[in-house]
Amino acid sequence: MKDKIIKKEWALEGLGCGNCAEKMEYRISKLPGVERARVDFIAGKLTLEVDKKQEITEILQKAAGIIDHIEPGVQVKNYPDKGSKPKSFAVGAEDSESNKNRIRLLIGGGIFALAMLLNLSENLSLSLFLFSYVIVGGGILLRAGKNILRGQVFDENFLMGIATLGAVAIGEYPEAVAVMLFYRVGEYFQDLAVNRSRKSIGELMDIRPDFAHLKTGGGLRKVDPEAVRIGDVIVVKPGERVPLDGKVLEGTSAVDTSALTGESLPRDVEIGSRVLSGFINNSGVLTMEVLKEFEDSTVAKILDLVENASSRKAPTENFITKFARYYTPVVVITALLLAAIPPMVIPGALFSEWIYRGLVFLVISCPCALVISIPLGFFGGIGGASKRGILIKGSNYLEALNNVETVIFDKTGTLTEGKFKVRKLVPAEGFTKEELLEYGAYAEGFSNHPIGRSILEAYNQPVDTAELRNYQEIPGLGIKVDYNNKNILAGNSKLMDRENIHYISAKTLGSIVYIAVNRQYIGYIEIADEIKKDSKNAVRSLKALGVKNTIMLTGDRKNVGEEIGRKLGLDTVYAELLPDQKVQKLEEIEGERTTKGKVLFVGDGINDAPVLARADVGVAMGGLGSDAAIEAADVVIMNDEPSKIATAIGIGRRTRRIVWQNIIVALGVKLIFLILGAMGIATLWEAVFADVGVALLAILNAMRVMQVKN
Repeated sequence: MKDKIIKKEWALEGLGCGNCAEKMEYRISKLPGVERARVDFIAGKLTLEVDKKQEITEILQKAAGIIDHIEPGVQVKNYPDKGSKPKSFAVGAEDSESNKNRIRLLIGGGIFALAMLLNLSENLSLSLFLFSYVIVGGGILLRAGKNILRGQVFDENFLMGIATLGAVAIGEYPEAVAVMLFYRVGEYFQDLAVNRSRKSIGELMDIRPDFAHLKTGGGLRKVDPEAVRIGDVIVVKPGERVPLDGKVLEGTSAVDTSALTGESLPRDVEIGSRVLSGFINNSGVLTMEVLKEFEDSTVAKILDLVENASSRKAPTENFITKFARYYTPVVVITALLLAAIPPMVIPGALFSEWIYRGLVFLVISCPCALVISIPLGFFGGIGGASKRGILIKGSNYLEALNNVETVIFDKTGTLTEGKFKVRKLVPAEGFTKEELLEYGAYAEGFSNHPIGRSILEAYNQPVDTAELRNYQEIPGLGIKVDYNNKNILAGNSKLMDRENIHYISAKTLGSIVYIAVNRQYIGYIEIADEIKKDSKNAVRSLKALGVKNTIMLTGDRKNVGEEIGRKLGLDTVYAELLPDQKVQKLEEIEGERTTKGKVLFVGDGINDAPVLARADVGVAMGGLGSDAAIEAADVVIMNDEPSKIATAIGIGRRTRRIVWQNIIVALGVKLIFLILGAMGIATLWEAVFADVGVALLAILNAMRVMQVKN
């Protein structure tokens, strides 16, 4: 039996190289005792899963050594507590190192401009070029030298160093300086773009409350939300963010839920209403009883889900990671062969000319555009979806949404409101409506089912459950119980048939509860569940996106299910299913899909947990604050709008489109310049401009994913 795995996280301050992050992850994952390692460049985080028998401190020291070996200066620090915002998300566009780099670029660029524009002697021009080169590229050469001594050769510092030194060696001094200057300018703007994207994602997730007003005997005390316990009473003033999940004890207000649900309209709350952490109190003062500690609160779970979503890589990300690992060494070896072999076999060929072509090869080989922009694109898609109230647990699920060809809906609480109300009481001859409702209420005395609660709500009188005897819930059929020395049966037509009760079948589309007392039919209660206003639009939007099949699985009667399916425009309805039959039906549907097609199931996240877990993509509807929903599903819709499913698929497709734009443009431009460089057409200037420009363009393009519109 495999020993228990423990998971630990650390912040990586100063992590600025996406390619380096991939190398760190690869080497740390090979350490003894490490089950899984993840270096998240976007979040600036190291995650280790290790065998509990291993000494975590020793493994961390080895991991820190690898990190420093690959990118010197990166500091491994304790990661912020669960639910807090990672420091790397709050990176400013400028810091002291950024200022130093800008000054070096200005001075080095100014000297280079003087050498180019002024008619100076050859020796003076050479001196200015070399001086400018040292100012601009000295740091690159120093890092390349240190990395070579550490045994790390194939990185961007080495590539730029060898390319520009080679240019100096063959007398191309202006090109050597220009290439290094272009590279450093591009690197500077690339860092700004990455930092800006991190900051943008941080702003999307800036929902963590900073404090709570704890009510004590001496008044209100301002405390950290993590210091508040279940059962404590807190006060939320107008304009403040609700710090913890709770129930309103006093006051009424309108709360802004947009940060969690994406809803633009405020939600009214009153005494008894449940309010979640992350909401903003717009108007009245609310006194609340705390229902969950901070680490289990909705806002902490949302932050944790979004921050860790990038740990589940999409297939495209895994492909690019492996591609980059082999791509750079192959190009470097090709450049060496290009520089050395043609002058030896082609008559009249000059070494200086072919060395120059090899240098162009080296400049264009850096894979930074891919290894930074691809994960940034997926993370931006997840962040943009969360802004719309859609939690996607990983890049793999975001990519899976692209291939959804079948969407299966649960009915109650998904396509319908799930708020049942007694619409009609139809007693049999010799009985009154009051008697029918009383027997129905006592039959449902222990029930937590929405239908049972609706009958109790309509009865609107206390039910003394102490008078109930021999209570028996019959799955998929109904309830049998003894009350006041009488045996009550309450359930569907199958229960009446099983018990051989002669009854009058109801000709209606509502949910029907038949009641029999001492085996005599006394009437039925009709209960209505309204279709959500958004449901028809949801089905229509899915079909517009090209989803082939829309299906509903329900335990309700066939005529009810089919009528709802007809009104909504669903392709197929399977009714009168027990929970285990829903799983069987899902497996049958999955067997009919195409090779790449995915089956998406939408349920309430609690009753449908087995089906959610079995589907290719499980989506929990109405999962706001529901632990079961967040645990069972791959995607959580933070409100009750089924149309958000189409939005999630749309975000997945847009993310994939932008990611593949970056892959095609980056690889396409590199391939073109590799060919042009080998033919002697492209210069070093053009090569470095193309390489840095493509990297910057790819990052800016990836940032578009976060701009999610309605």
